Amino acid sequence: MHILGTAGHVDHGKSTLIAALTGTNPDRLKEEKAREMTIELGFASMTLSSGEEVGIIDVPGHRDFIGNMLAGIGGIDAVLLVIAADEGVSAQTREHLAIVDLLDIRRGVIVLTKTDLVPEPEWLEMVEMDIRELVQPTSLADAPIVAVSARTGSGIPELLDQIQQTLQGIPPRKNLGKPRLPVDRVFTLTGFGTVVTGTLLDGSFKVGEEIVCLPGGKIGRIRGLQNHHHKLQKIDPGFRAAVNLTNLNHQDIERGDVIAYPGDYKPTTLLDVHFRLLKDSPYPLKHNLEVKLFIGSGETTARVRLLGSQSLKSGEDAFLQLRTDHPVVASKGDRFILRLPSPSETLGGGVVLDPDPGQTYKRFQTDNLERLGKMFSGSDIDLLRQILENQKTANLATLAQKSALPLEETREIVSQMLQQGQVISLGKNKDLGKLTLIHPLYWQSLRQKGLESLQVFHKSYPYKAGIPREVFRSALGLSQMLFDQVVDRLTEDDLLVQKGSLIWATGHKVVLSAEDEARVAPILAQFQAHPFSPPDVNQLLVEIGSDLLEGLLSSEKLVAVSDRVLFTPGALSQMREWVQETINNKGDLSLAEFRDHFETSRKYATALLEYFDSTGFTYRKGDVRGLR
Repeated sequence: MHILGTAGHVDHGKSTLIAALTGTNPDRLKEEKAREMTIELGFASMTLSSGEEVGIIDVPGHRDFIGNMLAGIGGIDAVLLVIAADEGVSAQTREHLAIVDLLDIRRGVIVLTKTDLVPEPEWLEMVEMDIRELVQPTSLADAPIVAVSARTGSGIPELLDQIQQTLQGIPPRKNLGKPRLPVDRVFTLTGFGTVVTGTLLDGSFKVGEEIVCLPGGKIGRIRGLQNHHHKLQKIDPGFRAAVNLTNLNHQDIERGDVIAYPGDYKPTTLLDVHFRLLKDSPYPLKHNLEVKLFIGSGETTARVRLLGSQSLKSGEDAFLQLRTDHPVVASKGDRFILRLPSPSETLGGGVVLDPDPGQTYKRFQTDNLERLGKMFSGSDIDLLRQILENQKTANLATLAQKSALPLEETREIVSQMLQQGQVISLGKNKDLGKLTLIHPLYWQSLRQKGLESLQVFHKSYPYKAGIPREVFRSALGLSQMLFDQVVDRLTEDDLLVQKGSLIWATGHKVVLSAEDEARVAPILAQFQAHPFSPPDVNQLLVEIGSDLLEGLLSSEKLVAVSDRVLFTPGALSQMREWVQETINNKGDLSLAEFRDHFETSRKYATALLEYFDSTGFTYRKGDVRGLR
């Protein structure tokens, strides 16, 4: 299904034309009918001879209702630019055409209405010449002109044929799997409750699904779906939809809100955009200017951060950051319009490059301007690279959303980038969609920072075996999940070793100084003299202190089997061999047998056997041990 929108000056016959095409008067308000002027958005539909059903959005033409016009025209596939033959090009014709051009609507038909009021062919020829000159530099430069009279029916069949030709070949809307419906109308129906309407973008909705209303965040559920009075169980991107919602009141929703799946979109107050100032704008665009932002079906005030220049002259373009007064929901590639609040004039418009940059930039930062340039005009692989450079880390779904590329297309490009070393993957999952993707430059900086942190720690604490994991994570400033993935990758690359709660650089060994070797020599002699009943930790702390004790453990001169009992590696190995041989010969081993054989106390025997249990060497069954 395709959506047509009207555009044109007030009283040039848009609504009358729609009624002639569809049999439906799109003006539904009492005031509209009394004043014979469209104030709010109107909706109708028709079926072409090809069998395709086409939705139509009729927009107001009066300058006082430009905001209402912009709420409806953003989601259309093609436009009917309506110009009255008896008046020709008028003020709002130019502004509506400028908006169509800024929104990059490239399919359309120029409809010359009220031809029954102009009997002179010469007049019509002159009006057509004016129109051709007007549209030449715009997106409608090649749009056909069809002359009609809605009152007599003249030209209507030809217009329907031309609409069908114009809509042919328009590719279907992208299905990114993340549906969003910018609300252009909300109302209640007795027996049904809250109903919202809009054009569905980027995905499909099904009856029964849970949704969220953004930016407010209230959760609801889809009770019913309709497309021009046809009940549906599912609706696809590009379709006009009336969505009946439960758990959401009429007061919870307003025009400009977005209906989406929970977690798919994040409301933002900062947008990176490319902007073009109208060539006939009498006002320059200055840094910090307050403007009205029209995006989706909503509007809000915003403050302009002009990047790369001090001001923008008529017809010039630039990159901007827009700081909005209220949160908006946007996606890369969304078109927008900026207008002055007072006097109420259209300044220009453009396209969203990053709907959630997360930070403001220095206005004249060259590398950032280059990055935005690649996001605006680069290839898909350039786009993903720039997004990742800005994000530093992302997953496949985030890249797809920020690039507005289909998920499978994003997967193919990222696979190619991985092969070329343009992106690093972290994580052990084989599914690319579940890996963390990291920009190579950020990975290099993390790796260098990590190794430098380990060097500093080893130098500061020479007798500690390694740095505690949490201390290392704090030094890197990473989330727990990303930290674990980074450590795993550095371990894979043989740059560090992790054991338990400690991490150390590969090749790091604790070596006692000559002076400390002399201090511990008498202690180690006691361990050699009484290998199975050696000095305990309390005695060592008194004689050599905690730092040197840690040095003995880290240098593996001693091994801790409990928080109080230590053995030399040699004694530990001797006891292990005996335990294995004894259990192999007689089937099991009791604590008393171990204690008596090594002529030690119950304290040492218990600590040693529990240590063997904890390492998986033995296991306890009642009062005896077996080999695991």
